[in-house]
Amino acid sequence: MKRRIFLGMMACGLMMAQPPAVAPAKPMRTPPPTRDPRTPGYVDAKELPDGQVPPVNANGNFIIGPTHPAAPETIFVDGVPKGDVIEFTMESKDSKFYPGIARVSMAADPNDASKMIVVSEARPYTRRVTVYVPKQYVAGTVAPFIVGADGPDRMLFTTLDNLIAQKRVPVMIGISIGNGSGDSLGSQRGLEYDTMSGKYAEFVEAEVLPLVEKICNVKLTKDPNARATMGGSSGGSAALIMAWYHPELYRRVLTYSGTYVNQQWPPSAETPLGAWEFHASLIPKSPKKPLRLWLEISDRDNLITRDAHHDWVLANENMARVLAEKGYEYQFVFARNAGHTDRAVKAQTLPAALEYVWQGYPR
Repeated sequence: MKRRIFLGMMACGLMMAQPPAVAPAKPMRTPPPTRDPRTPGYVDAKELPDGQVPPVNANGNFIIGPTHPAAPETIFVDGVPKGDVIEFTMESKDSKFYPGIARVSMAADPNDASKMIVVSEARPYTRRVTVYVPKQYVAGTVAPFIVGADGPDRMLFTTLDNLIAQKRVPVMIGISIGNGSGDSLGSQRGLEYDTMSGKYAEFVEAEVLPLVEKICNVKLTKDPNARATMGGSSGGSAALIMAWYHPELYRRVLTYSGTYVNQQWPPSAETPLGAWEFHASLIPKSPKKPLRLWLEISDRDNLITRDAHHDWVLANENMARVLAEKGYEYQFVFARNAGHTDRAVKAQTLPAALEYVWQGYPR
């Protein structure tokens, strides 16, 4: 452990203690501007009365807000069967996919302001996994499930209690997988969530799901139509990445403030713009995949101005456009008076979003 030691100095026979060094104040981060959903170039969207959310069976683009009352399904209801929540941990030393890294430093490239110089080092971590098993689950039967990033997600578990009881979604297992720590370039979380490849889905399939079945005494379906992914921010881009690269594993995707921007590290020649490639090239130039998507973005969502590929609002607007052009089943929600992965917006929209994503699946 590092300790700061203050030295005194002798002056006129007296010991005078030096004042402690004061760290320079960090520059205040400029808050993102408020974007107007009617901005030229944004998708056409239906503006709903304040407090309403889109119908669960309607595709297309919608505007909600400015207030965001919590849906009653996100709140504990006495008398509704409560699922069991089981937690366990995973050590990175046991992983063949992600033994662990951490960022040491990050600075702007003096030769190119749009690029960052990142230094990382090997570092182990402990991952937390939280599993929701509904009371209606029958031991020994094969169950649908939803995998979420940045767990545990208590709001998801409460919402599933209520929606399952009302038969609005199937009786499903909820799996919240904690990230491996850090954020963005050079971090374990960034490596997992922002890398444009099938690796994270393969890690979940090979190392997480078998433990869920063993520890929680459940059987998870292999049917991709009965598997969903969800997440916010980079966890949102990870949710789509899992389904995009492995549609034989996942076909239902739910994202809040999805990081469909250029945050991939290390860089890739195949996808040089990271998740920005989804709307710039991958979706427009690829055959339509059997995916159903629900996406949300907020009017005060993230904006980094070092290049043209770090505007979260524009990225999600572009996603809505290309999904419509390719004929995908999707619902896009623009939330007024909200920030990045806004909790109030999630509390307002999560029940309807889950019901939309699971449309077409037998109850």
